[in-house]
Amino acid sequence: MAQNQNQLSSPFLFPRTNSSVLPNPSLFFSPDLLSTPLPTNSFFQNFVLQNGDQPEFIHPYLIKSSSSSLSLTYASHFSNSVFTHQIFNADLTISASDKTHADTQRRHIVSSFSDLSVTLDLPSSNLRFFLVRGSPFLTCAVSAHTALSITTVHGIISFSSNSSLTKYTIKLNNGQTWLLYTSSPSNTTHHNSSITSDAYSGIVRIAILPDSNPKCESILDRFSSCYPISGNAEFSKPFRLEYSWDKKGWGDLLMLAHPLHLQLLSADDEVTVLDYFRYKSIDGELVGVAGDSWKLKLDPISITWHSIKGVKEEAFPEIVSALRRDVENLNSSGGIWTPSSYYYGKLIARAARLALIAEEVSFLDVIPAIRNFLKNTITPWLDGSFGGNGFLYDGMWGGLVTKQGSTESGADFGFGVYNDHHFHLGYFLYAIAVLAKIDPAWGRKYRPQAYSLMADVMNLGRNSNSNYPRLRCFDLWKLHSWASGVTESSGGRNQESTSEAVNTYYSAALMGLAYGDAPLVATGSTLAAMEIEAAQTWWHVREGDKMYAEDFTRENRVVGILWANKRDGGLWFAPPEWRECRLGIQVLPVLPITEVLFSDVGFVRELVKWTLPALGREGVGEGWKGFLYAMEGIYDKEGALEKIRKLSGYDDGNSLTNLLWWIHSRGDEEEGRFEGGKYCLFSHYCH
Repeated sequence: MAQNQNQLSSPFLFPRTNSSVLPNPSLFFSPDLLSTPLPTNSFFQNFVLQNGDQPEFIHPYLIKSSSSSLSLTYASHFSNSVFTHQIFNADLTISASDKTHADTQRRHIVSSFSDLSVTLDLPSSNLRFFLVRGSPFLTCAVSAHTALSITTVHGIISFSSNSSLTKYTIKLNNGQTWLLYTSSPSNTTHHNSSITSDAYSGIVRIAILPDSNPKCESILDRFSSCYPISGNAEFSKPFRLEYSWDKKGWGDLLMLAHPLHLQLLSADDEVTVLDYFRYKSIDGELVGVAGDSWKLKLDPISITWHSIKGVKEEAFPEIVSALRRDVENLNSSGGIWTPSSYYYGKLIARAARLALIAEEVSFLDVIPAIRNFLKNTITPWLDGSFGGNGFLYDGMWGGLVTKQGSTESGADFGFGVYNDHHFHLGYFLYAIAVLAKIDPAWGRKYRPQAYSLMADVMNLGRNSNSNYPRLRCFDLWKLHSWASGVTESSGGRNQESTSEAVNTYYSAALMGLAYGDAPLVATGSTLAAMEIEAAQTWWHVREGDKMYAEDFTRENRVVGILWANKRDGGLWFAPPEWRECRLGIQVLPVLPITEVLFSDVGFVRELVKWTLPALGREGVGEGWKGFLYAMEGIYDKEGALEKIRKLSGYDDGNSLTNLLWWIHSRGDEEEGRFEGGKYCLFSHYCH
């Protein structure tokens, strides 16, 4: 008992290391933040990397900080059949007319951050920007009687104020109208492309007037006096997320909701949706919502070890035959020889799948061999005895790196610079969950290490004594994960594989089942459900969808890489024409949860039809074909089964056993899109 208490009071940490490849966070973070774990995959990551001058999309504006100023644009879009992105063009740039602290070298400082906001200080200018996601206003606090300068790359064709000198209307020669509000009267003058104010202290709020619509102007006027300075998201209960904002001023709070927010906003929430108040964005139209807090409600999903519908007994012999061969190959391989944390993870997860399939088809004879294989291959990564690589702890940012990644930024697909953490660790969590299930004694022994891996990407705490940042990869405003770590990019953060992200949270929930940890099951299930909803909203492109431009929608059924500021049909490893790879990277690994991710049978038909012609290209890998046939099996079991039986190879995280299990566990699928509640039996029977 004493040992368990000690484990709870002192969480396990992998050996510490001093990475030679990570950037120094002290250049941009306030000193009081440096003693806590720092975000590595956040919506404002560009602001703390390199020169900190690449833009970030803080809905509804692209925002860029450089040269002691802050620029924003209400972005125009460029789109073709391969990619679509928002164009940064400094519509307005805000700075102090004169640097008040000319000796200050730092361009900006992140003085605080939260789930839904970041506060950016310009030390040389007495300016503090509250960048709160979804605010139609850019809000700036000006101190010490500072004269302001606002410039534009366009021409100012009209500039006027109200009688109290607290509201200004700025009309530009590109057709835009901007509104500027001040908390107290401010004397200003303007020239062709600039506006200057006398010395001023107080709040400044700036918003574009969408479509120059007078009805929208009255809304902005009405809500201009109440401003958010930060925002948090809380998991109030399973499949529920609640937003609340710390606000100042008076009146009600006006924010903007993206399409998935609108889908999930609870009917009993005390908010008002202003349907006519809309802003354009690459993520779809953003709609005004008045209210100080939101409640988002998801349909529940069930986390299951085995298939949702089950496998018919007449299919057992074929699956068992493949299972025998796949387990024999495990034993003959003598272990796993790749040092790559990603490929190693895929291989142990593949072996773990065999154990669960063996349970489902009642062929338990092979489980001892699988158990031994998993113990021999997982344990060295947890006890540090794996010679080729291993997990270490970086205290500068607060998180896991690999031995190889601590000295080479490109090793392990950038794991050492916090890239793809949830992908790699998701596979490890899956294998650990299965091994803890079939060997509880091993599970108890290595539970501290298992939880340390999980916490790297799923820590919910905000405590200063935590070892890991809050939800490293998961974006609580967009409701999906980001894969890219501390690498600067003009497109912002990005994620390629939604299915591998789903696998992470699904696997964490399975680990909760294995350890009897109900809160972990609930958190993993909720994050998996959100990731699925986001994938279906932004990665899955249905015929006739209005989310993206017509030419992009016409030529794509799935996004390759989704960036904060861009959508790309290509992949990191394949051009847009390799559609089988694009489908596969959004499907793998094939699991029971895959059925929920691809619950829209009509869309699956479109996706398969769109992908099949790519198989005519020379050199298409057998592994990628397997994922395409798995999707085809959702609506054509017999046709897909015939093709799978002819495959001569499989993805390194897949197997013939797994593909046969998938096909034989398909029911009689109906056309259409099912609500998530269909995959929670309690909701189905007790709705």
